[in-house]
Amino acid sequence: MTQWGIFAAVALLVTVLVLVFARQTAALAAESDVSADGSESEGLDAGTGSTRPQEPPEPDVPEADPDAAATDERSATGIEGEPITSRRSLDLSDLSKRELFANVALTQGLFGAVLVGTAWWTGVPAAALGIERTAASIGLEAVALGLGIGVALYVANAAAAVGLERIGVGFDEFLRELLAPESGREWAVLLFAVLPTVALFEELLFRAALIGALSIGFGLSPWLLAVLSSVAFGLGHGLQGPGGILVTGVLGFVLAAVFILTGSLLVVVVAHYVINAAEFVVHEGLEIDPREILAN
Repeated sequence: MTQWGIFAAVALLVTVLVLVFARQTAALAAESDVSADGSESEGLDAGTGSTRPQEPPEPDVPEADPDAAATDERSATGIEGEPITSRRSLDLSDLSKRELFANVALTQGLFGAVLVGTAWWTGVPAAALGIERTAASIGLEAVALGLGIGVALYVANAAAAVGLERIGVGFDEFLRELLAPESGREWAVLLFAVLPTVALFEELLFRAALIGALSIGFGLSPWLLAVLSSVAFGLGHGLQGPGGILVTGVLGFVLAAVFILTGSLLVVVVAHYVINAAEFVVHEGLEIDPREILAN
């Protein structure tokens, strides 16, 4: 007998953890940007961390207590005595590509393994997750459909970005630039390990578990679940800024609709992968900004 309640609880817990981690990552990225901007714009002194001019030492006074204490005090404060947050607490830009790739792949791979293990343990049917032994579900037909949908959605995303930027809704490209490969080996790891893991996990969670399994297990409307999961999907990409949240949320609903209509997890996984891979290849590999082309 399928234990739908246990599977639902684990799926919702994983969703909450993903959103919490996404929020923490966005906060760390913002702190890194603020620290970097502050260091450049304020002209902080490398030795003291203060913009106050350093007074020359008094001729007959040895390097001792009063001036040393004052210097130490200025080191811990900024303009008007405000504390300065140390950049060295955690700066995402300081992490190597290997560390970044490993963090993304291992975190999402672990969450994906938890979902798969829970589905097996609770007896959730594979069909509820969009996995059936048919060509339309797991064959070349599904792969071809996913490729076509992925390309179409990538172009639509670029067009949506242009429209939103024209009305003042911005995008943050920090994450893509942070993960941008710098060698052939890094490109291989990104395209054949990191991005497939991301696409598989996010579709397994936001489409297969939160829509397919919950709609079958509890008799809920898949379209209502599609709306709710797409909101969570958008919020999980908060690092991309307000525009990124909006576009990703809409993209999530389109992928949810594709999942509901096709009943195939593979179709949406391939489409998701194509969108992400095209984003890196076009922007970072070919150094082309489609938004500039579409804006002209």
